[in-house]
Amino acid sequence: MSILNILYFPDPRLRTKAKPVEIFDDALRTLIDDMLETMYAAPGVGLAATQVDVHKRLLVADASEDQDAAHVFINPRIVARDGVCVHDEGCLSFPGIYEEVERAGQVTVEAQDGKGKPFTLEVSGLLAVCVQHEIDHLDGKLFVDYISELKRGRIRKKMLKQQRQVS
Repeated sequence: MSILNILYFPDPRLRTKAKPVEIFDDALRTLIDDMLETMYAAPGVGLAATQVDVHKRLLVADASEDQDAAHVFINPRIVARDGVCVHDEGCLSFPGIYEEVERAGQVTVEAQDGKGKPFTLEVSGLLAVCVQHEIDHLDGKLFVDYISELKRGRIRKKMLKQQRQVS
């Protein structure tokens, strides 16, 4: 397993719409393992393939306290939403940036596992927020799209400044 490079905002590749996964092979399982390792090392609770410059409909998530409840969602789609929750969201592509975002408090997701087997899962709380956030990534949408243009502009400037300091 290896840690993958995470793309940082405002990298335009974060806006790429992911394509469905059609081949469930060893390469996909390696990607899943690498994404989990990357997510845990970051540390984060979710990671979409788009964030590591792989434009396939794949996300991993683990909202458990002990980081021992990994979920893999391939070709995920939300089929039901219920309730509303406002959560202070962060993102591995926006280190150190947090903003309040309103999302559904509970969602039902249809997806496939690492072997291509379909499943349906109802999630709530932090995991529901995470799944919605990561599916947005697969659709080329970012959590800052839910906030004002003024705040988004400030975040863009801050991220560009951080990247210049690292370079």
